[in-house]
Amino acid sequence: MAARYFCTAGRGLEPFLAREVRARLGATEVDYVLGKVFFTTAAEPAELKELKSGERLFLLLKKRVPLSVSRNKGKVLHEIKRLLTEEPKSCLDVIATWRKLRSHEGKKDDVSQENALPRKRKQEEEINTACKRQKTEQVREVVSKECQAGAGENCVVSEESGQDCQTESKAALEGPTRSSVEKPIENEKQNFSFRVSCRCSGAIAKILTSQEIGRAVGIALRKQFGWQADLRAPDLEIFLHLNDVHSVVGIPLFRLPLANREYIKTAGLRSTVAWAMASLAEINVGAFVLDPMCGLGTILLEAAKEWPEACYWGTDTSDSQLEGASVNIKTAGLDDKIELFKASVKALPLPSESFDAVISDIPFGKKFKITKDIQLLPDILQEMERVLRVGGIVVLLLNQDLRKRIAKTVEHESLNAISDGAGEMTAVKALDNDGNSSSLGAGVEEPVLSCGQMCFGSLVPDGIYEVSLGKTDAFIYKYRKISTAGN
Repeated sequence: MAARYFCTAGRGLEPFLAREVRARLGATEVDYVLGKVFFTTAAEPAELKELKSGERLFLLLKKRVPLSVSRNKGKVLHEIKRLLTEEPKSCLDVIATWRKLRSHEGKKDDVSQENALPRKRKQEEEINTACKRQKTEQVREVVSKECQAGAGENCVVSEESGQDCQTESKAALEGPTRSSVEKPIENEKQNFSFRVSCRCSGAIAKILTSQEIGRAVGIALRKQFGWQADLRAPDLEIFLHLNDVHSVVGIPLFRLPLANREYIKTAGLRSTVAWAMASLAEINVGAFVLDPMCGLGTILLEAAKEWPEACYWGTDTSDSQLEGASVNIKTAGLDDKIELFKASVKALPLPSESFDAVISDIPFGKKFKITKDIQLLPDILQEMERVLRVGGIVVLLLNQDLRKRIAKTVEHESLNAISDGAGEMTAVKALDNDGNSSSLGAGVEEPVLSCGQMCFGSLVPDGIYEVSLGKTDAFIYKYRKISTAGN
């Protein structure tokens, strides 16, 4: 049975996720806004869990236009509560779907934000306290944007992102006593526990805290359905996302975020970004893929997991990084897919034109100082160009400063490319709502960039994608080699 979902995504990765849900899940009615992709699919939970470019997956309860904000808090809270209470049958239908999806997971206990059987867990908690604390810390670190505050924390105000101040809460839902609660809907009057989490930004966050919203919604749900609040181990969690773009309510489908890769022991680059980079490399069966600055091997891991019929090589100058990458590869069971060796990207001991794709996260001033060693960048790009076959792809992750400096560094080479007829202008490309390549898209700069700013030797630009790495903005550059290096 088809259901309607939304999945959160890092800024700039929405078009990648839109393309992925179409290709992997056969999703329909796909559309996205900043930070979220909405879609419909009949896929099973195991298939949904395979999404690689998303953060957290929710069953969609309600999607509306932004709420009208006034100085009357009571009126605004009333409108928020109506999101869940005005159509109770619709709400219960979605919850019934959630239960069916959860039942498919059997005893894995991997559906819902925390737990499906709180009574059974009371005994397990005494045994698994240390393990659960560790998992909780991992979840909080991975999904800091989703307000993973503990039961003793009523309200967390996140750091400012742009001009929006996001306020998040898991509200304490004491509410009125049972004697004062209105008669609930009979078919849902049972021992069913829940909690409410709220994330709001923009105009509504200026008049109401997430704690106030979560508390009001929690009390309304208790009155409407007779559910019991449980902050620690609820059967069900309701998420509200309220901002100036939309009002969205959903139920998290899995306990852990999709971006939390169980096969990566030590995290390096964000896994969703690494997957997005690999997806641009056009990796085919039998292809040879290189990451000449592999670090902990995240890009290679994501690529090898998704496209296992290719051969992967990683190099780095750091023994500790290579050791960490080796541990990750063994943990992922990819020893036979990925080869590692110590080498400098400035002088790779590899034959010319031997790789079909080169994918790399250029260090953001950590392994070398951009201001002092900028002269090394041409050597790095030249080596990548040398080992790449004609028609091959280079995918690089650059920060804003490095992007500008590389543009200046390669300007002379680009002018030569123009004089050879490579073209005077190349548009920035992105992925549209259908996951297809287009000249403009969400999260991508609109100004058309001249080829003179982007070309390097035989490498011509084939797309630039702006993505967020949390506090840092970055750009994924895709190049294609059109001729033998030096010609």
